[in-house]
Amino acid sequence: MNKNLLAHLALFGANLIYGINYTVAKDVMPTYIEPLGFIFIRVSGAVVLFWLCYKFFFYEKVAKKDIPLLALCALFGVAINQMLFFEGLNLTTPINASVIMVVNPILVLIFAGLMSTETLSKRKWLGIGVGAIGALTLITNGGNITLSQEHFYGNALVFINATSYAIYLVLVKSLMKKYKPITVISWVFLFGLLFVSPFGWSEFQSIEWSTMPTIIMWEVGFVVICTTFLAYLFNIYGLKTLNPSTVSTYIYLQPVLASIVAIIARSDELDFIKILSAVLICLGVYLVSHKRKALQE
Repeated sequence: MNKNLLAHLALFGANLIYGINYTVAKDVMPTYIEPLGFIFIRVSGAVVLFWLCYKFFFYEKVAKKDIPLLALCALFGVAINQMLFFEGLNLTTPINASVIMVVNPILVLIFAGLMSTETLSKRKWLGIGVGAIGALTLITNGGNITLSQEHFYGNALVFINATSYAIYLVLVKSLMKKYKPITVISWVFLFGLLFVSPFGWSEFQSIEWSTMPTIIMWEVGFVVICTTFLAYLFNIYGLKTLNPSTVSTYIYLQPVLASIVAIIARSDELDFIKILSAVLICLGVYLVSHKRKALQE
């Protein structure tokens, strides 16, 4: 199968998982597990899964000179990204957080341009703009953005999270040219666990597993195996072939896929706004990812 097609399918799969995650894992925090404790579970569980695959099936040696960059990717892509998003979401509204995350592809394109890792074409800017309009239309349909002082700190944390993940996508691309996806993500999460542990260990210890309902246990397992292990692996696989801007633009699909899951679960209904938003988002992804063929002389 074509490498580009496989990369796009991997990104679609990752964002489908994120879309399902909104419905599956919404009951876990903070009733049963506090945010930082949940992140500790996510990262430590993913480290075990990544390193089992890496050691027994895909092992390759990593150059010592690349270790600092792997640690930096872990800081931006795992520690800051996950901790600030969970903490920010607790201090603001889901609508606010979703709207703020729309800036991620824009930040990726800016950082990629500053680091000279990607060409800032008008086509890409147009695609990101069209996709952002579609995402914002869907996210704000039936909801309100609140700019009150009580949500300011939470909004700021989510924005820093979006910025951090954008930096990670640009930085990690250079490593993808040298190593297999599983190698990169295994080392990134190992360093990520070192960064997250001091903040999440105490909340992890306070979890009362004996009183946790079975359904919540299954949801925790889904978040570790699917939302963390598989989704990060799919994203890093897509990044192996595609540009960071294309990978980040797929974030616009998350509210669409979340709506589809909700419709299937009969907790939402299909309407014109959802259809229009989906069309705009798909068009935006196409404009960012499609490469013009050179004109023949």
